[in-house]
Amino acid sequence: MNRTPLHALHLALGARMVPFAGYEMPVQYPEGIVREHLHTRAAAGLFDVSHMGQVLVRGTGAAEALERLLPSDLRGLAPGKQVYSLLTNEQAGVLDDLIVTRRDSETFFLVVNAGCKQADVAYLRACLPGLELEELAGQGLLALQGPAAVAVLGALAPAVAGLVFMSGTQCVIDGVRCFVTRSGYTGEDGFEISVPPEHVERIARLLLAHESVAPVGLGARDSLRLEAGLCLYGHELGPAITPVEAGLAWAIPAVRRAGGARAGGYPGAQRIDAELRDGTARRRVGLRGEERVPVREGALLTDADGNPVGEVSSGGFGPSVGGPVMMGYVERAFAAPGTALYALVRERPRPVTVSKLPFVPRRYHRG
Repeated sequence: MNRTPLHALHLALGARMVPFAGYEMPVQYPEGIVREHLHTRAAAGLFDVSHMGQVLVRGTGAAEALERLLPSDLRGLAPGKQVYSLLTNEQAGVLDDLIVTRRDSETFFLVVNAGCKQADVAYLRACLPGLELEELAGQGLLALQGPAAVAVLGALAPAVAGLVFMSGTQCVIDGVRCFVTRSGYTGEDGFEISVPPEHVERIARLLLAHESVAPVGLGARDSLRLEAGLCLYGHELGPAITPVEAGLAWAIPAVRRAGGARAGGYPGAQRIDAELRDGTARRRVGLRGEERVPVREGALLTDADGNPVGEVSSGGFGPSVGGPVMMGYVERAFAAPGTALYALVRERPRPVTVSKLPFVPRRYHRG
C-alpha cells in the first residue's frame, strides 16, 4: 500500500485510514464526515490529494499532439489557463477524466485520477513519442476548498487572490515554490497546490494552523462532489460511458465538433459527434430520495410498474441538503426533472425523483 507525503500527519491528526486506489488514505478525522463536509461549505477544508497523478508534457507541438488524444481546444488555451478534459477510447468511452493546464507555450500540466495514473502515463508515453513526459512521482497535492480559502491562502501568497476559476500560477508559499490553480472538486471556491514532497507537510501544517481550516478526508470529499453534481471516475465515468451520456458535452468545444475548424481527430470522435447531433439512449441525472433511507451505487431504478429504467451510479446522504442524494443513468424518456421513479434498496422500492444538477449552487470564483 502506497503512502502520500502526509501519511504521518494524518495519523497525528487522528485520521481513520482506508485503502483507496492503491494508497492508504484518510476517510475521516475525529470530527466526522458530516462536520467536515459542513465546515468546508462554511469555511475551508484541507484535503490531501497527493495520490492523484501529476504529469508534465513538454515539447514543440505539444498542443497539437495532445489534441489527437483529447477533445479539447488546447491550441487556443492561453498560458496559465486550464480545462477539464477526457481521454476517450475508439468507442467514445472515457478512459479517464483530467485537468489540463497550459503552463507556457510548449508545457502542459496534467492531473489524472489515482486509480488510472499508471495506465494513463503508459498510454501518453506510447501516443506522444516525440514529447518529453515527466511524471511528478511523490509530488504533494493539497486542495484548500471553501469560501475562506482565498483569505487563508492569499495571506501567504497574495498572487493567488488574482486568479479566477480554472487558472493557475507559480508562487512562493513560506519560501517554497509551488504551482497553484483556482480549482477543486467540491463545488466551492478554492485552490489546488502542487508542492515538492519534502515541503508538503510543512505547508499543510501552516494552512491547518489557521482557525478557518480543518482537515477533511475522502468521505466528505465524496459527499461534497456528489452534492455539486461532479462525476467520479469508476462511477459516473468509465470505458463504456460516453461524455455525452455523462452530460459532459460542454467539455467538447465547438472547434472540435463536427463542422469546427479542428473537428474530430481524437478517439471516438465520430460517435461523439453523432450523439451530439442525435442525443443518447441514456442520460446521467440527479435523484433526490423521498425518504431518508440511503440509496447506494448499483441500486436498480424502475418506473411505477417495476420496469427497469436505469441504475444509481453514486449515492449517499447530502449534509447540505439534509437528505439522500444520488446520481445515476436512466433511459432518455425518464430523464426529465420531476420524473418519479423507484430505487430498489434490499429489494424494496423506495421513491426517488429526478432532480436538476447540482443539488447545491456551485460557488466558483469567475471574476
